[in-house]
Amino acid sequence: MEPKKILVLVIAYEGEKTIVGVLDSIRETYWNDAEEILLIDDASPKPDKTYQIAMAYKKRYMLSKLTVKKNLRNQGYGGNQKIGFNYAIKKGYDIIAIIHGDGQYSPKYLPKLVKPLVDDKFDMMFGNRITGNPLKGGMPMWKFIGNRFLTLIENFLLGQSLSEYHSGLRAYSCSSLNVIPFNLISNDFVFDTDIIIQYFHQGLRIGEIEISTHYDENSHVIHFKQGVEVGINILKSVFSYRFVRPRQKKFDF
Repeated sequence: MEPKKILVLVIAYEGEKTIVGVLDSIRETYWNDAEEILLIDDASPKPDKTYQIAMAYKKRYMLSKLTVKKNLRNQGYGGNQKIGFNYAIKKGYDIIAIIHGDGQYSPKYLPKLVKPLVDDKFDMMFGNRITGNPLKGGMPMWKFIGNRFLTLIENFLLGQSLSEYHSGLRAYSCSSLNVIPFNLISNDFVFDTDIIIQYFHQGLRIGEIEISTHYDENSHVIHFKQGVEVGINILKSVFSYRFVRPRQKKFDF
C-alpha cells in the first residue's frame, strides 16, 4: 500500500507575530511526514506582513515543501478553508490537516490527529479542547460557557455525543470531502458546525483526540458580541437541518 499523501493547511489572518513560531513548530514535529505545507494568508484589511514574513521564511530555509499564498480579498474563516480543501482535492492529496497561524493549536498534535485517517479508522478528526482543561489554557470563561451550551444543544438535536463542535484543529480525508458539498456552506465561523452536520448526514466517521489549549494576546478570539452572533447562527443552522431541511432541503444534501 502506498503511503498517504498529506497536506498541512496553515490558515493565517493577521499572524505576523506568530507565524514564524507556528512554522518552526511544524518543522520540529511534522515536516517530514507531510507532502506539502500550504499557508494561505486571508488578506486582512489592516496593515499586516504575514505573507511577506512567510515568504522570507521559505527563502531563508530553502523550503521547497512550503507553499505560501495570499487571497486577493478576505474570504472569511470558512472561505479560507474551502480554498485549501479545493487545492488538496485538485492536487490529489489523501489527507488535509489544518493548523491556525495564530499558534492557538500546537502542531505537536498533528501525528496523533492524522494517524486514525492514515489507518482508515475515521473520515474526520478534531482536537477536543474541553476535556483538556481549556480554562487553564486561557480560554475566556464566556467562550467556555458558550461552547458547552452550544455543544449540548447540537448533540441533542443531531443525536450525537461529540465533546465539542468548535475546535479548529482538524484533519479530513479528501475522499470524504469529495462526497460532501462543503462549498455550499458558510464562509464564516459557522463553517465548523456546518461541515460536521454534512459529515453526520452522509454517515461519515468522526473521531477526536484530547488536546490542551493555548490562548494569549496574539490569539484570534472573537469578541463577546460577535460570539453571540455566531452562536445564534450556529443554532439557526442546526435547527434548520433538524426541522426545516426535510421540507426545504436547505443544505442541498
